[in-house]
Amino acid sequence: MSTFSHIRGLGFHVPEKLYTNADLEKFVDTNDEWITTRTGIRQRHIVENETCLDLAHAASVKALAAAGMEAGELTHIIVATFTGDMPVPTTSCLLMERLGIRNRVAMDLSAACSGFVYALEVARALINLDPSSKILICGAEVLTSRVNWEDRSTCVLFGDGAGAAVLSAGQEGEPGRVIDTILSADGGPAMNLTIKGAGSAYPYKLGDTVGEENFVQMQGREIYKHAVRSMTAISNEILERNSFTTEDVDVLLPHQANLRIIEAVGKKLDVPREKVFVNVDMFGNTSAASIPIALADARESGFIKDGDLVLLATFGGGLTWGSSLIQF
Repeated sequence: MSTFSHIRGLGFHVPEKLYTNADLEKFVDTNDEWITTRTGIRQRHIVENETCLDLAHAASVKALAAAGMEAGELTHIIVATFTGDMPVPTTSCLLMERLGIRNRVAMDLSAACSGFVYALEVARALINLDPSSKILICGAEVLTSRVNWEDRSTCVLFGDGAGAAVLSAGQEGEPGRVIDTILSADGGPAMNLTIKGAGSAYPYKLGDTVGEENFVQMQGREIYKHAVRSMTAISNEILERNSFTTEDVDVLLPHQANLRIIEAVGKKLDVPREKVFVNVDMFGNTSAASIPIALADARESGFIKDGDLVLLATFGGGLTWGSSLIQF
């Protein structure tokens, strides 16, 4: 018999420093109108003296508080990121230490922008395996560490931040139940979105200069097409598998990558615009942090209400994508 997994608390944290589109105009060959009309982004939060760990810790503390849980009760910590403080040790191990606990399961998960939804399914599997599990999952990114500020087609898109959720087992009727998750990936078109530098296929030696391969490189049109098609298809799949239609969805919460993608997915799914949550204008694309930031933001603001059926849809490098259904 399956065990039900429930989100007990949500939290998010973004750096204090803001880069508005007007700020970017000062050192990037772009302007507010160009950015806003193509992406819907008006500002993004940028780290100054914070690291990925700092962001993850702040979001996790808020999620634990919302769950009414102490860090010592956790059995697992999963951090979804590709911009951790360092390759080794993992950000999850550092987060465990920062939270003041030891001897738990800690792992980082890399699925780019889909990382949080991937982590959500891992947590659900672990809870099904051991219903006593209490799991912290966090999507945290310092994307500005991997942004080429001379590439105006990408640098305007990204921001820094973290979002976290605490999950545990529960009864079917309890709020926050993760009804289902479907994940997918395709390595065929993977090279349309890359950060090649620092990988073993692109080794470097002491004294090498930093090249463009160390930063985000993206074929925007191709990614747009893959994102819209994949997010729409997997959302329809999860709804059909659970005997729902889009009319049953109270909130569509897509990955906050680009307003055009968000609107296209909503239109193809035939979800009314007023049911689609959008905060990309305030935070930009925060990759693995995007979905949990949006979830926590939507819940805090009252956009997601008690009893709402929430459909998550995400897409990221890899290429990876996924969808989840959550009953709040």
